[in-house]
Amino acid sequence: MTAETEELAEQRLLEIRTSPHIRSPLATPQVMRGVLIALIPASAASIYFFRIQALLLILTSVVACMGVEALCQFLLKRPISVGDGSAAVTGLLLALVLPPGLPLYYVALGAAFAIIIGKQIFGGLGYNIFNPALIARAFLMAAFPGRLTTWLEPFTLKVVGSVDAITKATPLALMKFYSEPTPLKNLFFGNVAGSLGETCALALIIGAAFLLIKGYMDWRIPLSYLGIVFILSALIWKFAPGSGSPLFHLLSGGLLLGALFMATDPVTSPVTKTGRWLFGIGAGLLVIIIRNWGGLPEGVMYSILLMNAVTPLINRLTKPKPFGAAK
Repeated sequence: MTAETEELAEQRLLEIRTSPHIRSPLATPQVMRGVLIALIPASAASIYFFRIQALLLILTSVVACMGVEALCQFLLKRPISVGDGSAAVTGLLLALVLPPGLPLYYVALGAAFAIIIGKQIFGGLGYNIFNPALIARAFLMAAFPGRLTTWLEPFTLKVVGSVDAITKATPLALMKFYSEPTPLKNLFFGNVAGSLGETCALALIIGAAFLLIKGYMDWRIPLSYLGIVFILSALIWKFAPGSGSPLFHLLSGGLLLGALFMATDPVTSPVTKTGRWLFGIGAGLLVIIIRNWGGLPEGVMYSILLMNAVTPLINRLTKPKPFGAAK
């Protein structure tokens, strides 16, 4: 065999690789940077409404998440991948689901829980079952319920780390326990009591629009999630006007933040298209049940965590048949 023939034979060799064979042009750091950019409007709105305390809360959460992740990876002798942005996203999302008056050491504790228990204990990014930011908030809620249910009215924070402010119930609590509706204008543009990221619906919508345009977010989960909440709340409102209008339920609480930025987490949500529809519908049902008949005014956190738990089952039930397989 001549040298020319050998070279031609080498060029014809097949390169064997493991799946997936269809690769996406999107990389994890690129998507994470996109999510951080999409959360800028909500973060800016929280700083506008709650001033320096909101800024310090966000910085504490992000820095703590990144530091704990780097430390865990160093101790576990794993590649340090803080630069991919996933820890920063977890920290920012955690900050946005916390009340603005929460002391910063509670924030740091929640950030450590999010990374260690919510992420690294499962093996790191891509292996965690639950959304790390939400599992950390659930931990803080169970450990310090008084702190996690103390809400401050915007523009009243004067002393960092203290409660030198006017406390006020959230719009959902006002509706559920006092039958006092909050104007939709306030919910849409902000200026209501609540977690940092749930006070301005407009900021969340702007950020979600950016993710959709860039192709970083699948539309099926938020559409089914918000759609089922709108439909069921409209039916309930028809027979019980005191329960709140459909638009009130869409714009109040953490529904938009959860549906647009938490439930769409590609790691903890179904991988199939049918599964994403089921995930959103199930989460919407749980929100309506908790808001209307549960003891809590809000149920977004629990709805997403519960659907995270059944995501492996949803993936199994909606797994498509291999091409050519018998029915």
